[in-house]
Amino acid sequence: MTLLLICFVVFLVMGMPIAFVIGIAGFAYFFSSPYLNFQTATQMIVAQSQSFAFLAVPFFIFAGNLMNVSGITKRLLSLARLVTRRMYGGTAQISVVMSTLMGGVSGSATADAAMETRILGPEMMRIGYNKGYICAVNCITALITATIPPSLGLIIFGFVGEVSIGRLFAAGLIPGILMMFFLMATTTITCRVKKYDPPNKEAPPLSFKEIGENLKESIWALLFPIILIVGIRFGVFTPSESGAFAVIYSILIGKFIYKELNWENFKDALITTLKDNGAIMLIIAMSGPFSYALTWVKLPVALSQIIFGITDNPQALVLIMLGFLFITGMFVDSNVNFLLLTPIFLPMVKEVGIDPVHFGVLMATVVTLGVMTPPIGSALYTVCGIIKCPPEQYTKEALPFLFAVLLELAILVFLPDVVLWIPNMVFG
Repeated sequence: MTLLLICFVVFLVMGMPIAFVIGIAGFAYFFSSPYLNFQTATQMIVAQSQSFAFLAVPFFIFAGNLMNVSGITKRLLSLARLVTRRMYGGTAQISVVMSTLMGGVSGSATADAAMETRILGPEMMRIGYNKGYICAVNCITALITATIPPSLGLIIFGFVGEVSIGRLFAAGLIPGILMMFFLMATTTITCRVKKYDPPNKEAPPLSFKEIGENLKESIWALLFPIILIVGIRFGVFTPSESGAFAVIYSILIGKFIYKELNWENFKDALITTLKDNGAIMLIIAMSGPFSYALTWVKLPVALSQIIFGITDNPQALVLIMLGFLFITGMFVDSNVNFLLLTPIFLPMVKEVGIDPVHFGVLMATVVTLGVMTPPIGSALYTVCGIIKCPPEQYTKEALPFLFAVLLELAILVFLPDVVLWIPNMVFG
């Protein structure tokens, strides 16, 4: 186990791509063990990539990219602008509302943060927001996509932990909307303190006619998560098949409803999808030998004994696990955390009576938060690179938003019915 962990830490510190970090560390352990061989390691890679269930991941990524080029994003942005035009910090509030609406489109926090920074960043700089605040609000609010279906994190958690994808999708709705309110309140308070973007008193009040017209344009995107949950619930399609449905749905809406999907942007979406899937599937495949090695050295059992030795209170145990996930999320890719840590923590939460769906939503939020925190958060460096903002300035401005997220998580830990109400109502 020592060699496995040393290789992992050393290669990670060296800045090696995470797929090669876990792959080389796993192979190093296989080479050093007298009880394991190279053939078993290669079999683990093949076995990890042969799961029919994982087909949902590339399909949903493709569907998200298709929706981004077919006019759906533009219409959701228009709706977000309408809803927030009379709020304090209205331009920043657009980012919060947009992330909530985009949760059913992209499923990726990093992609959502980058998209909103490119769209809203120049306008926010023009009206006086500082760069750190721009990056913080656009990056942290993208965390909402971690739970609004179809969240890629929930899909991977469900497949690895054999937890119902339909229940996970349904469970993510209220936490996502609740986080929207928490982050909107934080945006209002911070913008008032910093005197950013006061409300335009000359703007006309919202009318039902305006809202109706915007909803008519964006309703197809807003209905998408609901259609997924209902379709899975009534057996119209399996979770894996729902990804294929998402692609067909995106093509039909883009081509025949909005009429903005053509061969050129279809090809662009396909190329982007191939790149995204290549990176994700390489991580999934390389996690095979590493996960097998972790199980072989009985790390899950050892970690379980340590945590249960601290306390047997269910909520306290969940808080300890979430703290551990938050720390690992700062250093390790979110997909890797789902693949490696779900088999370790899920049996523990089941043993103390915590619903796996409840824990899955909490884990998806905390693990995704890791891509937004230093020292190596991918979303952090993506948004900072777009508008050339120093990461330390981002970190300072992100603290109020991080506090709001942690407060919401604390509520969800101690009030599980908030998470489980919709899945229990829909699925029984």
